[in-house]
Amino acid sequence: MKHSLVLIYACISLLLFFHPSLSCQLIHQTCKRIADNDPNVSYNLCVMSLESNPMSANASLEELGVIAVELALSNATYINWYISNKLLQEKGFDPYAKACLKDCHELYSDAIPELKDVLDDFKDKDYYKANIELSAAMEASTTCEDGYKERKASSLESSQLN
Repeated sequence: MKHSLVLIYACISLLLFFHPSLSCQLIHQTCKRIADNDPNVSYNLCVMSLESNPMSANASLEELGVIAVELALSNATYINWYISNKLLQEKGFDPYAKACLKDCHELYSDAIPELKDVLDDFKDKDYYKANIELSAAMEASTTCEDGYKERKASSLESSQLN
């Protein structure tokens, strides 16, 4: 999810800086520019993700941005559903892991309507607002991952003190 959201953020940023009429290699050019400028974006994942939608073959840069947001929305929705199911099972989770899952569920629950708003912003051609809302939605995956990393870091510190 993190990579997917970063990909979308980069696509929107490109919308603000590059002319929309690039060559037929738009997906590859766009993904290369994004991957070259952001270490969190994999060129291959970017190309594969965008090419997975048949509409991307003849898409403009703006349309690629919409496709990327739709992919992120689909991923966020699936991740939120998956976390919900894990919380319902409630088997084998220590209290910290359960708290992290609850936090992640809340974060992704907030990200879903934000991503829907981004799609509306694209329709309105309000790329500035889309960029801001997308940045907020991107925080879901980062904050979720950070919650788990904090425990790992604190566990390492504890083991080093003993």
